[in-house]
Amino acid sequence: MAGRGQGPDFVEALARGLDVLACFSTERPAMSLSEVAGRVGLARPTARRLLLTLEELGFVRSTGGQFQLTPRVLTLGMAYVGALGLWDIARPHLAELVARTGESSSMAQLDGSDIVYVARVAVPKLITLRVEIGTRFPAAQTSQGKVLLAALSPDELARTLAEPSRAGLPPYIGRTAGQLADELTEVRARGWALADEELAPGVRSVAVPVRDGEGRVRAAMNVTVHAAETSTDQLLGEHLPQLLRTAGDVSAEWALWQSRPHVEVARRPQAGPATA
Repeated sequence: MAGRGQGPDFVEALARGLDVLACFSTERPAMSLSEVAGRVGLARPTARRLLLTLEELGFVRSTGGQFQLTPRVLTLGMAYVGALGLWDIARPHLAELVARTGESSSMAQLDGSDIVYVARVAVPKLITLRVEIGTRFPAAQTSQGKVLLAALSPDELARTLAEPSRAGLPPYIGRTAGQLADELTEVRARGWALADEELAPGVRSVAVPVRDGEGRVRAAMNVTVHAAETSTDQLLGEHLPQLLRTAGDVSAEWALWQSRPHVEVARRPQAGPATA
């Protein structure tokens, strides 16, 4: 880790920052300052400066004294994102769902009070919003965001909604905090969420959770339609059942992927030529 560079152009500060990002893992997704400093082998003041820098850049967030990565780290290596398993698993399922429904489908994760799109298969539609990988929207205004917010504990939800959105959109005035809480309770009970022209005129979507092998909601998957073309009844009656099946297939396949052995067996060295 830190202090091992040999070349004359080696930038130790950059290496230390990458070490901090790399020290988070599936087993340790959230850590305190002391834990990060210990795992990276840095003094606490140095680790603190690095974490605060990464937080300001949007790669790390802190909650209750715990630091964790944000979905923005995906921008550092989208070409290698398949190592996570979920996205490569989800994409063919999304493509099949789009082929059956004729509508766009996406997957998103929660990042503070926003959602960030991490997978998408789109069809040409005259919809007022441009969406691509990395696009962020306020979670409370989207079907995927409601699904992800509904999976949080009351304390986590309060902290999340208290964070300012970084989506660059004007604040949404459409419901009180109490009304949102009631809606999230319904979402949690029925297993899906609807957003009907809440994000932008003409945009209607329904979303369901995607779970990991332990049953935790780790992402949300949606179907988005143009409100003038597809009624709410059609969206819920025809597209929602297919979306639920697709998300279930992705969750099941991802659970199998997570349960497979992840230890690589070292190749035995080949025997040298025989000698007399």
